[in-house]
Amino acid sequence: MKLVCKSCEIDISNVLTELNDMSLLKEEMEEDYIPQGYFLIVDEVDKKGTIIINMKDLINSKHHPDGDRLNGCCGLDGLDGMNRVCLNGHEIGTENSDCWMPHYIAINPNTTIFM
Repeated sequence: MKLVCKSCEIDISNVLTELNDMSLLKEEMEEDYIPQGYFLIVDEVDKKGTIIINMKDLINSKHHPDGDRLNGCCGLDGLDGMNRVCLNGHEIGTENSDCWMPHYIAINPNTTIFM
């Protein structure tokens, strides 16, 4: 499966497989949270349905044009809303890449679809 932007249908991820082995997740700072090539659907109440992918699996994307969403010290902390858009400018998710956190992309399930 791969993810595409719901608005313009441009591919935004490489081909991905659902991660079933949760022992592969890494909580360490500055490490990839999820292995490349996999996705995970969050089941927590406040983030239910969010799709977590490795930053290296994100394609056809760029940083949000609103600089207020690009905060962090060594990377992006994702605390100010979605900070990634597809190449056509549609919001797709949030990059979490600051030095004090594990690194991943949280894809918004309302702005993307699986193909």
